[in-house]
Amino acid sequence: MKVTVVGDLLLDVDINGTATRLSPDAPVPVVDVGGVRRRAGGAGLVATLLMRDGHDVTLVTAVSDDDGAAHLRRALSGMELLTGAPLAPTPTKTRVRIGSHPVVRFDEGCAPAPTPDCTGDMRAAIDSAEVIVVADYGRGITFNEDIRDALTTAARRIPVVWDPHPSGSQPVSGVSVVTPNLAEARTLAKAAGLEPVVDPGAGTAQAGTRLLEHWNSRAVLVTKGEAGAVLVEATGPATDIPAPRTSVADPCGAGDRLAGSLAAYLGLGVALPEAASRAVADASAFLSEGGAASLAVDAGAVEPGPAAAGPDPADAVEPGPGAAGPHADAGAVVELFGNQPSRPDGVQLAAEVRAQGGTVIATGGCFDLLHAGHARTLAAARAMGDCLIVCLNSDQSVRRLKGPHRPIVSMEDRAELLLALSCVDAVVVFDEDTPEDCLEFIRPDIWVKGGDYQPDELPEARLLATWGGQCVTVPFHPARSTSGLAEALAKVG
Repeated sequence: MKVTVVGDLLLDVDINGTATRLSPDAPVPVVDVGGVRRRAGGAGLVATLLMRDGHDVTLVTAVSDDDGAAHLRRALSGMELLTGAPLAPTPTKTRVRIGSHPVVRFDEGCAPAPTPDCTGDMRAAIDSAEVIVVADYGRGITFNEDIRDALTTAARRIPVVWDPHPSGSQPVSGVSVVTPNLAEARTLAKAAGLEPVVDPGAGTAQAGTRLLEHWNSRAVLVTKGEAGAVLVEATGPATDIPAPRTSVADPCGAGDRLAGSLAAYLGLGVALPEAASRAVADASAFLSEGGAASLAVDAGAVEPGPAAAGPDPADAVEPGPGAAGPHADAGAVVELFGNQPSRPDGVQLAAEVRAQGGTVIATGGCFDLLHAGHARTLAAARAMGDCLIVCLNSDQSVRRLKGPHRPIVSMEDRAELLLALSCVDAVVVFDEDTPEDCLEFIRPDIWVKGGDYQPDELPEARLLATWGGQCVTVPFHPARSTSGLAEALAKVG
């Protein structure tokens, strides 16, 4: 099938390494770099996936003339690449990972760029396509009036799937389906002046319906990460499309895989509801196989070193429902983990952060008489990821571990004090002697403890390893302990 991909190119760079210690200068991990990988992102990833599926792919885009562009041209060899004038540097996203866990990302040249030119060959590729995918990453290609005119004409005769971006242009009228994720749908609806949607359940279909009318598209498919998607068509009720259950480290590339697959199925004549269901399944399978980071890279793009292949977190693609930030209603309810059949807020927060490609950090303890050593440990732990969940021993658990005179402070007050710290996003109380059952549900990427022993000596290390997590220790602060503080208070009394 002759597929034309129209959109913005990005260069994705993965720096992979290991970390078993913190820097003495600041509470941050020291990463020993094992390797560097470079690959095409954005519209380049969509085109790469479609070419791997056996389609005849033409990529209509803009490419600069810098070093990043040279890497992109190598990564995209084998497909027809039609480009406008190089008006801006190559947008580059560099991600640093410890094993499969993202630590930080550096963005260069990712601001909106001037609208590139449209050549005659670019227009011809759109006019002759059998199916079109628009991968808008907000870099200007879809603002070109000649390209928009060609896409409007094409939408009247062939399937056109438009994957939007909050910084991009509005989809042209009449496209077959627009595929925002839930966070993008809310942002785009707000930017268009539409009534805001608050309800995270029924609100998905409402947001899709309002955008459908605003864009005058034939359908809108709002994706919700691991929760699947909602298909809204011009006629008929909204359709919920579940995603297959799968183990996903992070969702990088899911939106690109979905948009490409959806377009291909529509090009084969598959009805939209069935095509959407298949595309959701394809995206899930893609992520379960490692996602974008599992793709082979072009020759010369991997620098020497044992590059640890793992997933990438692209924030513009597939954030989970209700992207969670610090204190996003997490920890508002403190629960005895072992006594409640429902999942606590901390577990829900972990799932949301993981769905949007974030890193989940957890730590645990009694935290009886909160002191400066606790505060430093918690702040250092939070700096390692996107949320910090504290596993807190219940009063009964503390009594069994510390004796009948402990805790000094009740479970409710200890949890409230912890949640008052800006570095703590949620508290989950457990009633057992150890946090293993609690950790099974949260499944953090990193488990942090204070101490002067090796991370692999922690009793939780073996459990964390079963889902690819790791244990990290932070510096021990002498002369700061609950016991010492209790003794001092006793003397004062």
